Amino acid sequence: MSQAAAPESATTLQRSTRWPGWKYLLAVGIVAYATFPLLYVLSAAFAESGTLTGSTSLFTSFSTKNFAALSDTRYWQWAGNSLQVAITTAAGSVLMGAAAAYAFSRFRFRGRRTGLTTLLVIQMFPQMLAFVAIFLLLLTLGEIVPALGLNSKLALICVYLGGALGTNTFLMYGFFNTIPTELDEAARIDGATHAQIYWGIVLRLTTPILAVVALLSFIATFGEFILARVVLTSEKSWTLAVGMFTWVSDQLNANWGTFAAGAVIAALPVLVLFLALQKYIVSGLTAGSVKG
Repeated sequence: MSQAAAPESATTLQRSTRWPGWKYLLAVGIVAYATFPLLYVLSAAFAESGTLTGSTSLFTSFSTKNFAALSDTRYWQWAGNSLQVAITTAAGSVLMGAAAAYAFSRFRFRGRRTGLTTLLVIQMFPQMLAFVAIFLLLLTLGEIVPALGLNSKLALICVYLGGALGTNTFLMYGFFNTIPTELDEAARIDGATHAQIYWGIVLRLTTPILAVVALLSFIATFGEFILARVVLTSEKSWTLAVGMFTWVSDQLNANWGTFAAGAVIAALPVLVLFLALQKYIVSGLTAGSVKG
């Protein structure tokens, strides 16, 4: 009788695991876990108390004074600096990474495998590990070329581009390899040059990966703190991450309400960019480009 009960219990267990409802319960739990911090920050942004740690319930009060208080600070100047640095870095990362990935994918030259291996090894080390060397380098370089020295947004952009080249190149390289070389050969027979093939064919077919790289680069540089804090020394040149940190760095005078309001506004550019690039990220433009 015990032997008959064992297969029956196993069948019952299999039926329970096949019930699709547990997936929805798990999804609801994950969404609630991820949404609660966002609601907490949004509640603190509209709270009248201006505190974050002392809140015991969500949306007990509603006030826009925290958002109005941003006008009395350099918040909008910092936001402009962050957008300028992030947009320029994203555009540079796409152009540099795409050019390098195209060269590694389409050309065969001496040192190609060594170059790919070097890029793979370099991206294993975070760029922030070299912030001391970067500081000394910019300190010396600023004596020769002030525009590339400390407290320069151009210097910060160059630092970001140097660190993003390895990761973006390797990411794009794998996608470029999925573009059939028959397209290049057909265009070359028609008299197209490498530049025409690159700008007119390959880049158009690799729009999804270009959008992904642009989005990731924008997000990474828009909220980066350590390198921006090292390179940018004056208050008027700070980015949002550096400037807003000063509002909560002092535990006795931390202004969490204004910080939460600034964080809510700072999330809007990333959200808008993601929605604008979503169709390129989801879609695959290379499907059906070559008949089988």
